[in-house]
Amino acid sequence: MLKVIAACGNGMGSSQIIKMKIVKVFKKLGIDVQVDHTSVGAATSMASNYDVVFVASNFVGNFQNAADKGTKIIGLKNLLSEQEIEEKIVEAGLVK
Repeated sequence: MLKVIAACGNGMGSSQIIKMKIVKVFKKLGIDVQVDHTSVGAATSMASNYDVVFVASNFVGNFQNAADKGTKIIGLKNLLSEQEIEEKIVEAGLVK
């Protein structure tokens, strides 16, 4: 099971919506995941405990430390696009 975290600016509404979209796409792809959501600030300190981080493209740089430890950081231009989420999952090599 993949551990995934969705992060947005303040960790409230947007990250919850992103979480629902991510769960839907992973389910469609047949990948078992545990998805949490939080603010970018909180996520930066705990990202290395996750396999994948989904965040707006402009926040990707905040997660370099986790990326150096092997966490995949996926930046999204359109946080609500299931198509973009699916494309990024495939690009990241998460589909077997």
